[in-house]
Amino acid sequence: MWWPFLQASTQKIGLMSFIAYDIIFLVVFTLLVVLFLYTHRHNLKREGLLYLYRTKVGLRVIEWTSRKYASILKPMQYLIIASGYALMAAMLWFLASFSYNYIRSPFLAEQLRVPVLTPLIPYIDKLFTVDFLPPFYFTYWIIIIAIIAVPHEFAHGIFARLNKIRIHSTGFGFLGPFLAAFVEQNEKDMTKAKKFPQLAVLAAGTFANVLTAIIFGIIFILFTAAAFTPAGVYFNTYSAGIIDVSSINTINGVPYSEFKLDNSSSTVLKITSDNLTYFASSSLLDRAVKEGRQLVAYEDSPARRANLSGAITHINGKEINSYDILRSTIQDYRVGDNITITTTNGKLSREFNITLAEKEGRAFLGVGIIPNEPSGIRGFVYSFIKEVKDPFLYYHSDLGDFGIFIYDLLWWIIIICISVALVNMLPVGMFDGGRFFYLTVLGITGSEKAGKRAFKISTWIILLLVAALMLKWFLAIF
Repeated sequence: MWWPFLQASTQKIGLMSFIAYDIIFLVVFTLLVVLFLYTHRHNLKREGLLYLYRTKVGLRVIEWTSRKYASILKPMQYLIIASGYALMAAMLWFLASFSYNYIRSPFLAEQLRVPVLTPLIPYIDKLFTVDFLPPFYFTYWIIIIAIIAVPHEFAHGIFARLNKIRIHSTGFGFLGPFLAAFVEQNEKDMTKAKKFPQLAVLAAGTFANVLTAIIFGIIFILFTAAAFTPAGVYFNTYSAGIIDVSSINTINGVPYSEFKLDNSSSTVLKITSDNLTYFASSSLLDRAVKEGRQLVAYEDSPARRANLSGAITHINGKEINSYDILRSTIQDYRVGDNITITTTNGKLSREFNITLAEKEGRAFLGVGIIPNEPSGIRGFVYSFIKEVKDPFLYYHSDLGDFGIFIYDLLWWIIIICISVALVNMLPVGMFDGGRFFYLTVLGITGSEKAGKRAFKISTWIILLLVAALMLKWFLAIF
């Protein structure tokens, strides 16, 4: 469960003024791009929707790097190609599992709101009004484009020159204010090269993105450890109990035998069982009845009754910055004591006046944490981050708004680097993964016809799948 750890990024108080400067920067940058395109119009070449501006900038760096470090880069090609296959397999697995859950789920598309096929554009969080994404300013976009595109394209160029494939130019592609970088290689040299160097050149860009994500991941962890301090405690559940459906007495004051369930409703029902009160949605109760299993329902706890939400930062003025402190502080009070709990959602603070109940002879608030630790590689990364930052703590920026600004920027860099590396290795014609897949099939079968056919089939399957996901999103939102 990553969101509580990232919740510090939602402290947008004071950052609203930055949006005005960011929009001014967007307008000025757009005007400068238009001016540049006009004054250099003779050096521009239109290809599709893009205007390409070719230069020789960076060619010497590419040439020098490929020669200076040839002894290191040549054996590294095996690792690069292996990473290409790993990224392709990981992306195909993710796409298949995500598509299966996305299409089957009656609410996932509506909850996510962001369409599965969305260009990386500034203010995407505002465009789709989602609160689970940090802000994505135009300033972030410019910085991230440079951080992602330059290593990606230069890696292509370095490994192309390492394998004697000529580079004609470097440059930028313009689509209005949106930029793309490119390194233009000699296609005849690329086609004539053996399969191994072609695979290395194709996978080099995504490998550079993975290295970039790792570097900025380390920076992210070190920065958050130095610039943020615990200032609150999250909870992800109210106190719950397990009840047998057969023991239910009443629902919303109506005898259970007379109550009509609505299996499509998410309305919270008040349930009594064995003289105790619980709360559960109508759909969950209906499912428990149909499947003949027990029902997990919220207890009638003080926290649930008050709709307590957000990170708990203070209890009667005492700072709460760990779950142990929260637990011991509650135990310092008696059953029936009135306490004032202060919470924050990263934007605003709220106060809740709560009367503590009794459970097992002790004062009872009724909040808890359900761990959700991933396994495998994600589990390893999660456990490493957990040593630095507890994901169930709310963190305060010691650097104020600047710390939050940098935090969000680093978060976006890592996420987008990984996303670009994964998506770019899809076996689809427009990505590096398309030709990578074609060369793989060609190498296995020895048939150019089989390679082209497999390439075409994989492209169409993935495009149709994305179209189905977009249709699902459209129907869910509209």
